[in-house]
Amino acid sequence: MKITRLSECETTPVNMEGIQGVIKQVPVGKTDGAPNFSIRVFTVEPGGHTPHHSHESEHLNYILEGKGVAMEGDTPREIQQGDYLLVKPHEVHQYRNTGNQPLVFMCMVPSEYE
Repeated sequence: MKITRLSECETTPVNMEGIQGVIKQVPVGKTDGAPNFSIRVFTVEPGGHTPHHSHESEHLNYILEGKGVAMEGDTPREIQQGDYLLVKPHEVHQYRNTGNQPLVFMCMVPSEYE
């Protein structure tokens, strides 16, 4: 069993095309022996965003802090702390921080996406 706190997890800037102002932490993942799923936490700075993209597998997200917009294709949908999101396979999506505070969300994915 592993028990950890987000504050204890390494912080890595996410540097890829289509991303602005995003860092990633992996509190539970492959290196912990998780065979099927990983939990990643992304922090998006005010004005920042993830890429507009899709994946072959579903993503399960939970908004830990802040508010913003989740793009469902080209349709913006407001999100805020406490919201759960299901991004279905091949669904084009993006997260945008439209607030004044960091947007922090948990993203549970199959381990191969880690």
